[in-house]
Amino acid sequence: FFCHIIKMLDQAPETKPKGNLEETPFFQKLSFTVTQRYQMALDRVTPHPKYRWLATGVLIFLYILRSATVGGFYIVSYALGIYLLNLLIGFLAPKIDPETILAEIDDASEDDEMLPTTESDTEFKPFIRKLNEFKFWLSTTKAFLISITCTFFPFLDIPVFW
Repeated sequence: FFCHIIKMLDQAPETKPKGNLEETPFFQKLSFTVTQRYQMALDRVTPHPKYRWLATGVLIFLYILRSATVGGFYIVSYALGIYLLNLLIGFLAPKIDPETILAEIDDASEDDEMLPTTESDTEFKPFIRKLNEFKFWLSTTKAFLISITCTFFPFLDIPVFW
């Protein structure tokens, strides 16, 4: 698919000057190659959740070790904590809110007096998460990688006065 798009872009008539970095074929090919390798790496680690979380645990340990030895970076840690809490809430929350569905059913029953076609109490409804495990892991890993990187830049060590 992407190869077809790149071929189409190469065959399209030039309307903009070649001076832009994003339009050069080298950077298009480089971007495509990096994206493809990144996706291949994700595809390879997808079926191994234990090893994925073990690697993320190592990253968490490295971040804690780095922030403890360097000292500071409270804003980075605070932002990381808020982001992780947001991810955790998305991971634990259902995709479909039962309260919203019940409210819609009540509104519909007030408008139309319809008999139910199925018993909703006995119907099996699996728990579907708002954020699946893989995306939760990927976002957590990216957050810790970015946080570790941030600890190498002293201008991000903003002093916090209690």
